[in-house]
Amino acid sequence: MPSISTRGLAMPASPIRKLVPYAEAARKKGTKVYHLNIGQPDIPTPESFLEAIRNTSIKVLEYSHSAGNESYRKKLLGYYQKFNIQFKLEDIMITTGGSEALRFAFMACLNPGDEVIIPEPFYANYNGFAVEAGITVVPVTSTIESGFALPSISEFESLITPKTKAILICNPGNPTGKLYTLQELEGLRDLVLKNNLYLFSDEVYKEFCYDGASFHSVFHLPGLEENTIVLDSISKRYSACGARIGCLISRNRAVMESALKFAQARLSPPTFEQIGAEAALETPDSYFEEVKEEYTQRRNLVVHALNQMPGVFCPLPGGAFYAVVKLPIDDSDEFCQWLLESFSFEGATVMLAPASGFYATPGMGKQEVRLAYVLNQEDLTKAMTCLAEGLKAYASYKANAIVK
Repeated sequence: MPSISTRGLAMPASPIRKLVPYAEAARKKGTKVYHLNIGQPDIPTPESFLEAIRNTSIKVLEYSHSAGNESYRKKLLGYYQKFNIQFKLEDIMITTGGSEALRFAFMACLNPGDEVIIPEPFYANYNGFAVEAGITVVPVTSTIESGFALPSISEFESLITPKTKAILICNPGNPTGKLYTLQELEGLRDLVLKNNLYLFSDEVYKEFCYDGASFHSVFHLPGLEENTIVLDSISKRYSACGARIGCLISRNRAVMESALKFAQARLSPPTFEQIGAEAALETPDSYFEEVKEEYTQRRNLVVHALNQMPGVFCPLPGGAFYAVVKLPIDDSDEFCQWLLESFSFEGATVMLAPASGFYATPGMGKQEVRLAYVLNQEDLTKAMTCLAEGLKAYASYKANAIVK
């Protein structure tokens, strides 16, 4: 029998999706599952997006330009101007989701064996993309006690080796919901310039910042024109996760020319979704104001409920729609599986993502889970009650197991 490649063997399973079979089995038993494990918003996709696709008069579904439709890229220039970011058309490339944008960035900027420093916990798929590119993730740990503040610049600096080529951040953060301050970003800028590194910034959640806090892009930092690469996506912005439209942005001409070769190799991003995404740029600001208010209320509901549970701690996220929570457990993978396999309260259970999968350092996150507050407030209230009862039942289960 032919063997699997070392790359295939090294590719990590998704901590967000690996429990799906257990959730499916629970549903088959008649248990309602509250899905807090994945960032799939329940907010309606803007009608303009859907109508543009329904009303297309396309007779032949042709390839688009490898960098994406020019009309869409031109309109994106205006979209980013709302954030006080100025680009040229050649600075933007449309990708098949934000995931492909990061793949292209890794492939264009780093060689196999190079290192990228990432504050952990981080979006788990960064690990997979690094494996695909043959590069090494070097974690720098942030802590739940600090609200997942950016680790000190000295901690970053201590990890830099001759193989270090980049730093990757997510702002606001997945899985933590952390929104970085301008001061934190300025510290990174100085470090990047001092060591001639790339700074990759995943800014997919920039629409979702709470409590009057401002979003600061790495493109707002002067002096980084050749070093910064931004990854973006419409998935969360327009509640269009299935559309798979993102973009790669950089003022570095060599990076964009290299990335275009990878884009040409995959031919083009999807056509209908680009049409929908272009139309969605007309979405009024009121849409985002309403969505942000809804997420703020959901966040407050969830964080308050969590911090009322004995032994539970959840810092207040400043953005996105995720929270990392510390629970009175010793193995989040076991606990999350147990919730689906062995527990129900009033016919329901909760699906969470074990936080261990969001850390690169072995042993980290064993007492933590990530949850996404993407359900309506009534369901979130029920899910929090269910989790509280689950923690009580799990403590009893573990105590009985020890006695036996």
